[in-house]
Amino acid sequence: MITNHKNYLNLAFQIAKKNLGKTKLNPSVGTVIVKNNSVISSGSTSINGRPHAEFNALQKRKNFIGASLYTTLEPCTHYGLTPPCVNIIIKKKIKKVYYSFEDTDERTYKKAKKFLKKNKVDVNLIPTNDYKDFYSSYFFNKKFNLPYIIAKIAISKDYYSINKKFKWITSSRSQKIAHLLRSESDCIFSTSKSINKDNSLLNCRIEGLNYYKPDLFIVDLNLKLKKKLMINNIIKKRKTFLITKKVNMKKIQFFKNKGFNFIYIDSLKTRDDFRKMFKHIYNLGYCRPFFETGLTFLNSLINHKLVNRLYIFQNNKNLNKNGFNNVSSKYLRRINFNKKIKVNLINDTLYKVDF
Repeated sequence: MITNHKNYLNLAFQIAKKNLGKTKLNPSVGTVIVKNNSVISSGSTSINGRPHAEFNALQKRKNFIGASLYTTLEPCTHYGLTPPCVNIIIKKKIKKVYYSFEDTDERTYKKAKKFLKKNKVDVNLIPTNDYKDFYSSYFFNKKFNLPYIIAKIAISKDYYSINKKFKWITSSRSQKIAHLLRSESDCIFSTSKSINKDNSLLNCRIEGLNYYKPDLFIVDLNLKLKKKLMINNIIKKRKTFLITKKVNMKKIQFFKNKGFNFIYIDSLKTRDDFRKMFKHIYNLGYCRPFFETGLTFLNSLINHKLVNRLYIFQNNKNLNKNGFNNVSSKYLRRINFNKKIKVNLINDTLYKVDF
C-alpha cells in the first residue's frame, strides 16, 4: 500500500534529520529496511559524510534477503572514497527499493533505477511534499558550488533588533529553537561586533545535543575582537576562523596562539566580494552555514540577494522607545512574512522565508 510506503519513508526522513548539517558536502540520508512488515534495520549518513546511510543500515548481521529498502535520496551509483551503495543493495539481495528524491549529482542522477533494475531489484520513486525543502541546501550546493546561506534575526513587533533594557527580545523557547537551528548547520557565521557585544559562545546549549559546537567563522575586518571573551576559552574544541583584511601581526599572533585560523580578504562590500568569500569556505568543505549577525550585516546579505533562507523570530509586542537599530530595518519590512512555523514560542512567532 502507498500509505505504508510513505510511512516508512517518513521514518527515513526523521532518521536523516539526526545528522542534517553534519555530513559536510554529502547529503544527510536516512534509510529503513523492512521485512515481513517490520523494520529490521535503519541507518543514517555518518558524521562528515561517510559511510552512507544505505551501507550503515545494511552492514548489520541480519538476513536482508527479499527485504524492502526505503531511503530518502536516490542511492549512489559512483565510486568515490567508498564503493557505491547500489553494490551493497544488490549484494544483500534487497528485493525492492523506494526513495523520494533523485540525486542531482550527475554521477548518480537517474542511474540507480536503471542499474538496480538490471540486477532484478524493483525500484520506485515516491515523491513527497512533506519534505520538499529537506534537500534544498544540497541541491543548491550541487548546482552552484556555493554554500546555502541560512540566517536568523530576532525582532520586536515594530522591527527593532535591540532592546535597550534587556538582553533578549524573544522568549527562552525561541532561543532553544535557535540552538536547534545551529545544530542543523556545519558552521556558524557571526561578526566581531556581535560577539563583543553579547560575549556569546555560539554553541548548541540544548539537552540531547551535548553542547554541539559547529565550526565558527567570525567576520572581523579590522581585528577588533576582544581578547577576553568566553569564546576564547573553548576555541581549541572547534575550528574557528577569523576573516580579516587588517595586517596587525601582534594581534594576529595572539589569536593564532589561541587556536584561531585566519582567512585574509581585501574587501567585503560588493556582491562579488561576498561570493568570493563564500566560495572559499565552500572549498574548505562547508556547505550549510548559519548566520547570526546584527542587522547591519544581515542587511548586506539581503541587499546583495545572498540569503537562501531566513528565520525571523518576532515578538508580539512593540518596544517603542526601548527599541533600537544600528541601521534601517527597511529590508526586513519589505519581506512578506507569510510562512509561519507551527511551534509554541509563548509570545513569539517564527517565520521561515525562502528567497
